[in-house]
Amino acid sequence: MTTDDSTDSRSPWEPFRHSAFAILWTATVISNIGTWMHEVASGWLMTSLSPSPLMVALVQAATSAPVFLFALAAGALADLISRRKLLITVTALLFLNTLVLAGLVLSERATPAILLLFTFLNGAGAAFVAPAWQAIVPQLVPRPELQSAIALNGVGVNISRAIGPAVAGAIIATIGIAWPYLVNAVSFLVVLAALFWWNPPAPPPSDLPAERFLNAMRAGLRYVHASAAMRATLVRAVAFFLFVSAFWALLPLVARQELQGGPQLYGLILAAVGVGAVIGALFLPKLTKKFSADQLAALGTLGTVLVLVVLALLKRTDAAIAASLLAGMCWITVLSRLNISAQLALPDWVRARGLSIYITIFFGAMMLGSILWGQVASKIGIPGAQLIAAAGATLATLLTWRFKLLQSDQLNHAPSGYWPQPVVASEVALDRGPVMVTVQYDIAPSDTDAFIEAMLHLKASRERHGAFAWGLFEDVAIPGRMLEYFIEESWVAHMRHHQRTSILDGQIQQQALKYQRPGTTPVVTHLLAPDRSR
Repeated sequence: MTTDDSTDSRSPWEPFRHSAFAILWTATVISNIGTWMHEVASGWLMTSLSPSPLMVALVQAATSAPVFLFALAAGALADLISRRKLLITVTALLFLNTLVLAGLVLSERATPAILLLFTFLNGAGAAFVAPAWQAIVPQLVPRPELQSAIALNGVGVNISRAIGPAVAGAIIATIGIAWPYLVNAVSFLVVLAALFWWNPPAPPPSDLPAERFLNAMRAGLRYVHASAAMRATLVRAVAFFLFVSAFWALLPLVARQELQGGPQLYGLILAAVGVGAVIGALFLPKLTKKFSADQLAALGTLGTVLVLVVLALLKRTDAAIAASLLAGMCWITVLSRLNISAQLALPDWVRARGLSIYITIFFGAMMLGSILWGQVASKIGIPGAQLIAAAGATLATLLTWRFKLLQSDQLNHAPSGYWPQPVVASEVALDRGPVMVTVQYDIAPSDTDAFIEAMLHLKASRERHGAFAWGLFEDVAIPGRMLEYFIEESWVAHMRHHQRTSILDGQIQQQALKYQRPGTTPVVTHLLAPDRSR
């Protein structure tokens, strides 16, 4: 139950000292208020157009599905082009999409199919916005304040969750179902104004050509696959979101059918979730000093289990509101731990791609869960679906406990430049490949086992940077002479590896090099596949 002592004395509000963070944070809160009003209106509109549990759950699925489908491509795009320009373009399209939907609802021409289509389009916009938004956070605050900035973003989302649904419920009941969509369209203009104002620093110069789109996607997948920290985060994310999606997908039906309420009650319940999340976020700094990230995630999951049980067994408005307060506290607790773990596991060059994979898992689990729990509720009723989801979440927590989350800035991904440039006899074409790199080590036989263990960590480091084959061999004639090899797809890929090697990579390599015999140095060789064009 340890935390990073360097962050214990920091105020959780420090990121607001930076004007870029404060202005973009405020704009996103305003936009998220509009988004939550939009989602409440869509959920409630579908209960009027088609009250089937499956159709209502499909609204959540239509929001999640495009993020699941497009987030990886969006992450690659956000790492290849200006994130600011990407955010401006997509936000403008979201404004137009929401404005058209508002017109259709206002003219009473919306149908279940039209609602699902525009919900899908809005989800597609969110898919291209989310990785870029999350990836720019380290550009807005110094590295020591990153965790506070991530937590404050969670607070902002849930402030909007507290305000948006309550306002939407009141507007729907008094003015009409179309007006939340109009408010959301205006909120996108606020974000556009903030993005036009923001002037991010220029990226560091590189003498290498930009990555190709498909290669960038593969590099992102390869990095996440080779990162134990990211794999653990994704496993824990699936275990949580797949079952907790039952709470979100069935909530409109709980308000309308189980509690016999109207849009104001639905908005009040969602507002209670937001208030609970804000309260939870305020207590998180103290809780992180007492509990590890894994313990907080487990407590948040078990709290959500209690929420599902209460909603299933107690069909009372006061119990539903109290349970929703607890749900908000648990949601922000788990979500912040997962988000921080993902951010800390990624260097900047692959940050948007890595976060897009996390977002894909998030929304994919929410989408599948929404469809699953909608089907289950159609067969056995809403309370039965909630109880099964609660049991599944409990079991998933136990089964995934061995996958540990990052909780402090343990991994230093800053570029180190410790690799010298390879010696070449003549200029090498950047597209030549594949490239094989061999490293010969001389190790005392008594250190062989420890050296091999250290080399397994180095193997993961090579693979995170693009190696698609790796091996370690021992010379049968000279005990302790070990030969490592790894292969990368091209010379430019290997040059990018040189540029991107981090302080963490250097630390991993030093752990292996400490077993090198005194007075000797490893021998590095770079080999290229023959050029058959000559």
